[in-house]
Amino acid sequence: MERIKIRPITINDFEKVLTWSKDDVFCSANGWEKNRNPEELYKWWLRCVNNKAKDFIRMGIALNESLIGYADLACMNDHTAELGIAIGESGLWGKGIGCDAARCMMEYGTKKFGITTFMAETNKANVRSRKMLEKLGFHEISRIGSEEYIGMNRQLIQYQLN
Repeated sequence: MERIKIRPITINDFEKVLTWSKDDVFCSANGWEKNRNPEELYKWWLRCVNNKAKDFIRMGIALNESLIGYADLACMNDHTAELGIAIGESGLWGKGIGCDAARCMMEYGTKKFGITTFMAETNKANVRSRKMLEKLGFHEISRIGSEEYIGMNRQLIQYQLN
């Protein structure tokens, strides 16, 4: 039986992160620079691991103890946080793993930080992400802004879950 859990990220996770950085589909969908310099990527990951921000936390997403992505709570303020999920192994997309990881991260945010309202944003073209958010009970609150997603500039959709 597959088991999803969230856990602290470590510098030892870097090899997985480096693998994700070589996946053009993942990079294109998540706004990662393709062919990123491994040394620069390592410095970025080290900053993620040693994060000191009080309004941001990044946790690893593990499937059967193997790191497969990360989950963020950002802009944490007054019992509100923005949820972000990235499944690094694109071959696992569309299997409900992101939804399970999001549930775990929201439960963590509620228990550890008292988060009661979750915000999220996704690209209109990211159908999987939109379906995941709707399945979790998020509702659309606005359509403001745009950004590139898989090579095309598309509208952003903002969601909320209380």
